[in-house]
Parts: sequence; structure tokens; C-alpha cells
Amino acid sequence: MNLLLLWDIDGTLIASGGAGMHALRHGLRANFGIDDSLDDIDFAGRTDRWIVRRIFEKFSVPYTEENFARCIDGYLAALPAALDNPRARVLPGVRELLATAAANGSLVQGLLTGNLRRGAQAKLSHHGLWEFFPFGAFADDGELRNNLSPHALRRAREHTGVHFAPERVWVIGDTPHDIECGRVIGARTLAVATGSHTLAQLAAHTPDALLPDLADHHAFWKIVT
Repeated sequence: MNLLLLWDIDGTLIASGGAGMHALRHGLRANFGIDDSLDDIDFAGRTDRWIVRRIFEKFSVPYTEENFARCIDGYLAALPAALDNPRARVLPGVRELLATAAANGSLVQGLLTGNLRRGAQAKLSHHGLWEFFPFGAFADDGELRNNLSPHALRRAREHTGVHFAPERVWVIGDTPHDIECGRVIGARTLAVATGSHTLAQLAAHTPDALLPDLADHHAFWKIVT
């Protein structure tokens, strides 16, 4: 086992059809009476903790662990029903790609996501993908995305007993923040334009590789292996 794949979730593996935003608005409305626009907050590639802090700052809500828990509990309570919408889907090629990777004894795959672990599990379980990821790094581990990648690398080592050389680690995501957090651990980065950033926007951040989506499995395996 000498290859480690660390996957982002939203915009990379799945599109939730606005479920995350709907559920978050529920948590904010139910617990804090907040129902105003969040359009000025950049959600893409951020952690749940970072996002809630920015929202609380905007609406002058004290950022305490109690308030954070109230917001997130409301969000998680609403998320399963929100995911049951016709626009929530696994992105092209992903399911087959994950299954092929899981059957390959020379590699292991985990998550590197800004979602809290419970949110990640809810989203991926809805689509039958959670079982592919025996470990990961989540917003539970820290507020800043760049602080998560060392946790993912450590958990990969704990899970497999293998020390993965940086050049044998790929971080796969759809935002510049995914590219940046991969560089923190010296990993290679593969950016996919299936989220809110175009190929040109991602290319400006010079990932090691770039794909329009994950539908071309031959192109993916040629890159990572």
C-alpha cells in the first residue's frame, strides 16, 4: 500500500442540490431567528466552523461552543430531509471510481473535508458512499482548512501502519482551498471543475493536475498512478 487519496466532498464527490444551505438556514432560523441573506459569505472550500463564525460575526451572535452546537444541531437535524431533493446527486464517474479504488490493494482513500464528521456521514450515507472512507479529517479537527490535512495524514498512518511519502499522496478537490491544504503536507493536488470554480480559475492556483470532472477514469488513474 503506497498511494493515498484524500477526497473533498461537496463539489467533488457529490452535489447536494442546495441541501446544506437549506439545512443551515433552518438551524439559524430555529435557534437565532436569523433569516437574512448569506450571499456575501464565501462558503466554497471553507470549514463548517469557519462558516458559522463568519455568520455569527455578521449578525452579532457571540461565537461560543454552546451557540455553535445549537446552530449545528439544528443544521444536522434538517440535513437528511434536505438531501432528499431531485438535484442531490453523485457527480459523474465518482461512484465507479471510488469502487475501483477500494478494490485496489495498493492504495487507500480517506476524506479531507470542511464538513463536520456527522455532516459528512449524513451526506455520503445518503448516496451510499460513506463506506468507502475508513478515516478522514473534518471540521471537528479545526476551523481553518489548512490545519486539517496533517490530521488526515496522521489518521491514514494510524489506519494502515504506512508512512505515506508526500509524493504518494493526492488531495482531490474542487476549490483553491483544497489545493492549498494539500500543499501544507507536501501532497500532490488534483483539482476538478465540478464545483463553483472553472478550469481557468483552478488553473490559476497551479494544482499538479486538473480535470473537468471525474468521468474519464483512464485520465484520473494516469494522473495519480
